[in-house]
Amino acid sequence: MYLQFIRASVGCFVLLLTGIGSAQTESLETTDHAKYHLDHQPLETGTVLNLAEAVVKTLKSNPGLLAFDHQLSAQEGRILQASLAPNPELNLEFENFLGTGQLDGISNLETTISIGWILERGVRKRRVGVASAGASMLSAETEVLRFNAAAETARRFLACLANQARIDSNKQAVTLAEQTIDAVSKRVQAGRAPDAELARAQAELAKIQLQLEDAEHELVASYHQLASQWGVLEPQFSIVEGELLNLPQTDSFEVLKTRIQRNPDIARFLSRQRLGEAELRLAQAQRKPNWRVNVGVRRFEAFNDQALVAGLTIPLTFNNRNQGRIMEAQAKITYNNAAAQAAMIQAETELFVLYQELQHSFHRVKKLRDDVVPRLEKALTDTREAYRLGRYSYFEWQVVQQDLLATRQELVEASANAHAHLIEIERLTGIQIAQPVNTMGEPL
Repeated sequence: MYLQFIRASVGCFVLLLTGIGSAQTESLETTDHAKYHLDHQPLETGTVLNLAEAVVKTLKSNPGLLAFDHQLSAQEGRILQASLAPNPELNLEFENFLGTGQLDGISNLETTISIGWILERGVRKRRVGVASAGASMLSAETEVLRFNAAAETARRFLACLANQARIDSNKQAVTLAEQTIDAVSKRVQAGRAPDAELARAQAELAKIQLQLEDAEHELVASYHQLASQWGVLEPQFSIVEGELLNLPQTDSFEVLKTRIQRNPDIARFLSRQRLGEAELRLAQAQRKPNWRVNVGVRRFEAFNDQALVAGLTIPLTFNNRNQGRIMEAQAKITYNNAAAQAAMIQAETELFVLYQELQHSFHRVKKLRDDVVPRLEKALTDTREAYRLGRYSYFEWQVVQQDLLATRQELVEASANAHAHLIEIERLTGIQIAQPVNTMGEPL
């Protein structure tokens, strides 16, 4: 069950983010990251990484997951130990020797050799039940860790995509700044603008180039953070691929709320409940002490004869010697039920907040992408032409240009936030809620 769950969950992240990233709308298209390194050199074959590959690498080689496997091996040892029956005991007993009178020497020695067994009366079965329930809980913990590792990989993959988009935006800014210097230079050479305007344009280009350099360093760091998810210190890829501005369609909040029990953290409480019930049954079984039975042979030296002997030891139980453990087990079950309720309330509250933020992010992306950016691009074109004709000042041109660049950056951040909210909602619900769509808003 848990294996199917994690496979479905990983598929959610893969389908959600397979297309996120470098492809932009027409207003943002400049540099294709599938063709260039940070040093602008052509990429070699095999250096492009998609989310599906990143998740597979994580689930196969994540250091934390590999370390947790040893706990599973340890639990297998606990099950084996719990299933072992107590070893029989060999008893050797000597009586009536080295005494006085007729018991002097060993002529009246009585020698008894016997084998004894402990009658556990169902306790071993309860121990195995507790160990098996512990194994089921560890399996649930494993799937939670795997799911969280896949989600963290999706987050880091998204960070890489967002950093690539930021570099694209900064490169667009560099292009615009270079075009500005060219236009201002012509006016300065013609004596229609002061030298100060050219100096300001050149300073603006230098600032934007610094921002581009900062973004490139951030991208390198994000690549290393992503690769660390599968225990690699030096990334073996030079680009992550996907589409950042394609917004998926989602289910309503009411539908999502009904699916929140698929949250792996919520499902884990079922395993804890089974473990608590098994511990309670073991504690109840252990309130009765074990019986001990033995069977053997006794030799009588005085008669040169032998006889069978048998015995049964039954501890006297005046009080329940395990009532503390029973109380502890019952309290654990009650606590687990209360914790499950609290976790459900917290998850539903978090889902509500994330869903509201998601809808707001969707609205911002659509408004910026479809309305604000196109209008600012047209305004920039008109202002640039007006500056060339001497109708607008350099300051007016720069204001429009800076507004466009800032809005493009804002669009990148809003898109990244939208997909980040989607990742968290899918983590909470344990299912895929997003249906990928194309740039026209149509389902794929």
